[in-house]
This record gives sequence, structure tokens and C-alpha cells, in this order.
Amino acid sequence: MRKIEAYLRPGVIGEVIAALHEIGIEGMSLMEIKGCGKQKGHIEHYRGAEYTINLLPKIKLELFVKDAMAASAVEAIRRAAYTGEIGDGKIFIGEIAEALRIRTAETGEAAV
Repeated sequence: MRKIEAYLRPGVIGEVIAALHEIGIEGMSLMEIKGCGKQKGHIEHYRGAEYTINLLPKIKLELFVKDAMAASAVEAIRRAAYTGEIGDGKIFIGEIAEALRIRTAETGEAAV
């Protein structure tokens, strides 16, 4: 099993979810977060004062998939989130040792 974490622009999340649904992935978690990277924020003006905004709004997407679905899930996210500009985001893939569905006590890939 794999855990896929993607840090994405808020504006692309609809396309990413649609791309994941197209390949049969339904379960996922989304969190609104703030972060920075090479994009380094931007400058805003408010009432004549200049403010540097270092932490930008992002969406953190988490999903757990069977090993066989991991590559297609990552590619679906990458294609849907791509704009070609700095700040498109990052995808992290990790191994999951075990999973347990509380309701049925299923374990392993059956729990995903």
C-alpha cells in the first residue's frame, strides 16, 4: 500500500479530484494549509502599507492506494495539477506497513 501526499494550488483541486475519480479512486482527504517553497510568496499593499506574504494558501491532498494504483494516481495528480509555473506543488509517496478498517476489522489492502 502507498500513501500519496500532494501539496497543490487551490485552483487546480477540482481537476485533480476529477482525474482521480476517472481512474477509480474515490477516497481522499483534503486540508487547506499555508506554505512556502521556491515560490517565496508575494507582496501586497493595504492602506498604503506594503506587506510580504510568505505563506501562500495550498491544498494538502492525502490518499492511500493499493500498490498497483500508485503510479496511475501520481500521474493523474501530476497531469491535472500542472500549470508549468513555479508553485505547481509537490507529490510525496510513502509505503504503508499496515491498515485496518475499524468497522469490519479488515486489514491490509482490503482495508483501503
